[in-house]
This record gives sequence, C-alpha cells and structure tokens, in this order.
Amino acid sequence: MPKDISPSLTPPASESEGATPQRLAAIDLGSNSFHLLVANYQNERLQVVARLGEKVQLAAGLDEEGKLNEAAMQRALDCLGRFAPFLSDIESANLRVVGTNALRDAANSQAFIERAETQLGHAIEIIAGREEARLIYLGAAHALAENGRRLIVDIGGGSTEFIIGEAFEPKALESLRMGCVTFTSRFFADGELSEKRLRRAELAALSELANIQRPYQRLGWDDPVGSSGTIKAAASVLLAYGDTPSEGVITRSGLKKLRERLLKCKHLDKVELDGLKPDRARVFPAGIAILSAVFEAFELEQMRFADGALREGVLYDMAGRNSAEDTRSKSLDVLKRTYDVDTRQADNVADTARRLFQQVKRAWSLTQEHGHYLQWASHMHEIGLAISHSQFHRHGAYLLEHSDLAGFSRPEQHQLAFLVRAHRRKFPLKEWQALPKSQQAHTAKLAQLLRLAVLLNHSRPENAPALPKISASATDLTLALPVSEEPTLLSTDIEQEQAYMAAAGFTLNVVLENDTADSSPVR
Repeated sequence: MPKDISPSLTPPASESEGATPQRLAAIDLGSNSFHLLVANYQNERLQVVARLGEKVQLAAGLDEEGKLNEAAMQRALDCLGRFAPFLSDIESANLRVVGTNALRDAANSQAFIERAETQLGHAIEIIAGREEARLIYLGAAHALAENGRRLIVDIGGGSTEFIIGEAFEPKALESLRMGCVTFTSRFFADGELSEKRLRRAELAALSELANIQRPYQRLGWDDPVGSSGTIKAAASVLLAYGDTPSEGVITRSGLKKLRERLLKCKHLDKVELDGLKPDRARVFPAGIAILSAVFEAFELEQMRFADGALREGVLYDMAGRNSAEDTRSKSLDVLKRTYDVDTRQADNVADTARRLFQQVKRAWSLTQEHGHYLQWASHMHEIGLAISHSQFHRHGAYLLEHSDLAGFSRPEQHQLAFLVRAHRRKFPLKEWQALPKSQQAHTAKLAQLLRLAVLLNHSRPENAPALPKISASATDLTLALPVSEEPTLLSTDIEQEQAYMAAAGFTLNVVLENDTADSSPVR
C-alpha cells in the first residue's frame, strides 16, 4: 500500500482570496522512490491535497546490460496503479509525470515508459539532470522563507543534485551520478558494512564532487540546505538520539556519530536505528557516505533539512507555464541571443505560423500547447546559421537537442529539435517515425505549417506578408494562390514543397484563385 499519505498541510483558501484554485498533480519517478503530490494552487502557493510515496528502487533493477528487469518494472507499474485513483479529477494539462536518473540511464526505458503511459493514460517525461536540479531548487526555495544565497543538496537514488541560488533564481546547477541505490549496489552488494567499504564509497563521492568543488566554493553560500529522503532520514535519526542542536539540523559531529552507529550494524540487513524507517535501512549507509563526502568536500559544519523538492518544483513550474514566467520561453530567448538569431525574420516567421495555425487548428485538432511548439520552432528555426549555412537546419536541431534548456524535458527538447530539423528540404521521415507514436501525428502537422511559414517569408520581407487562404482536412492541406501568368518565387517554392510532401506521404494541394490573399491577418 502507498506510504506517507497525508491530508492537506495548509487550510483551504477562503473565497475572498481569489478565483477557484487550480488542481495540479505531479508524479516523480525517482530511482529509489516514486512520489505523487496533488495540490491546489492559488495565490502563488500550494495547498496539499494528497501526498503519497513508495519505495520502488527502480535503479536496483538495472542489470549488467543497463536494462530494467521485469521485477523492477512490475514494482513500478503496481505503484502507478495505486497512484491512478488520485488522478481521476486532474485535467491532463495539470498533470506532469517526470522520470529521473534510473530512466535516464536504462537502455530499455522506452519500453517501460510505453507500458506506464498506457496504465496512467498520460505522457511520461524524462528530465535531464540539470533540469531535475532546477526543479528541486524551485521546490525547496518555495519552502524556505529566508533570503540569502543557499546551497541545496538533494541525494536521490541514482543521482545527487547541487544547486546554489538566491530567492527563486538558481546560480549554479549540477547533477552528479551518485545515489543511495546505485552506491549500495556498487559498494555494498553483498550487504557487508565496514569502515573500508564506507570509506571507498565516500572517496568515490569525493571524486565526483571534485569537478564542482572549487567553482561552487567560489560562488559561496550563506545557508546549506538538504532536501528529500536521505537527508530527511539523517535528520530524523539524529533527533532520535539527541545528536542535534535542533530538529532538522545535521551537524558534522552528529553525522560522525551516525556513521559510527551504522558501522556497528556490520550488515545492511541489520541496520536498525531509532528514527529510521525500515524501508530505507538498506540504502541508508550509502546515502550517509554521500552526505559525509558533501560535508567533507564543502567543509560544512552543519546543514538543515527543508521540505520541498522535485515534485513541489514541478507543480510550481507547471503553474507558471504558458505565461510570462514560462521558463521554457526564457531559455529560448537566451539561446537566441547567444547565437545571434535574426530577430526580425524569426518574428515574421512566427507571426505567419501563428496565423496559419489559427486557420487549421480546429480541423487538425491542434491545442494551445501545440501552438507554443510551433512558435518556439519558428523563433529558433535559423539558430543553426551560427554554425554553418550549409545544412543549418541539421545544426539547429543538434543545438536544441543537446543544449541545457531549463524548463524543457528531454521529450519536449527532442520534439522542438525535430521541428527545426524538418523545416526545410526533404522531410526527415526516419527521425519522424522515431518519435513516440503519441507525438507523430500532431508533430507532422506542425512541421508542415512551419515549412509553409518559412516559404512565405523566403524573401525576408520587412514585415510578415499577407496570408494566403489555407484549409485542412484530416490528411491534406490546401493552399489558395493568386493566378499569375509567370512563375513567381512563391509558386516555385510551393511546387518544390508539394514534391517534398508527396515523397513523405503528405498532400499539399494548390488551387489558383483571383484575389485570394488575406490582407487582414487573424489576431
């Protein structure tokens, strides 16, 4: 059964405080635990409705080939089955399911994701390590009332995230490949718990930390803060034994005493400490080894635990999406400036794409979120010119695929990169067919609209041109062009585009009419 079920942690907002609260939900598919958080969002704060967590230990199910075994996948699916009833009244746009390190690493993660998506009826997003760190910081920062520069440390099952930030803005983000589940398999596989084993784990963690130790210390911080399971459990044990000056505080001396108590257990199966939940006992020593290395590397005297981590960050981030605070748009603005994108041309293509989208969105069952992708791709379609004019659509796709883009999950980045890749020349059928099946239909439609928007702005006009009339059926797109006795740049481009679309299995029809231009664009 689900663990850690709790009722609302804050009283419901009164009717006078504003509009009806927005019901949001996040599922965190962690390497050690899966968590569900359901909350009402109102007046820029979360009111928790339900909080569930289960130890799934997905990372423990990775075999020598880096594949998740069937037992681990079944544990995960069973857990999601128990989460599902809590999602019945959540709108699809208000739910995010994010996967972290174990699903980033698993060679067969897509096979599991397809089964899990079928069970949940919702898409699962694998997020990159630094995006995980950003969301952790967002969740932790909202839980902390104090100002100042903070170091946030989150020890997970397969990775540990380190963030330095002020207020709600991270200054440094890093995700290191060390976690309590993976380190348990690596250093304590047979269960033996000794000083030698523990120190080897600490040295391995120190080796990982060496890459960020100096730059983080140069940035500095006023307040070291820990979040999530290992650090919460350490604080709980220290409180139970009276080895802390106050609840939630981990000191260097207290951590040393905790380490000594663990060594007396001599075997993972015999780890029993006051304040420690039995389902965490086996991976706790590895987590403490990582925490001890953090204290050693950063010369910490103490650290305090704070509620608020990845799942809370996902909810706050979701609440800010599709608004002026959407981190995704901000990330792309930075990329545009970095690679000196021609802003006027990007704006013209985006304006044309928006008007095309408005004409066909109903016929093609496109949503507002699809429109965001079309706009982002329009603004980024020429980013590859910063590398080379030849094959710049490929260069642009590579940059978008492999850059750290705050706010984007890996599937979102991949979809955006595909649209830029597909905006000119032959339609990339193999790359399109490699997309998740749930994305293929609408992504092909968005690509067709982007290609047309680029063609209509081929001459790089001062302003976006008047828009020809277009209409759409389930599979076809029809464009009405004015009659002309001589070929024009546009008619020549469209003729080539018809050939490209036909080769890809799509249909672009052209009808010739008099005075077909829409000189008053849809706004």
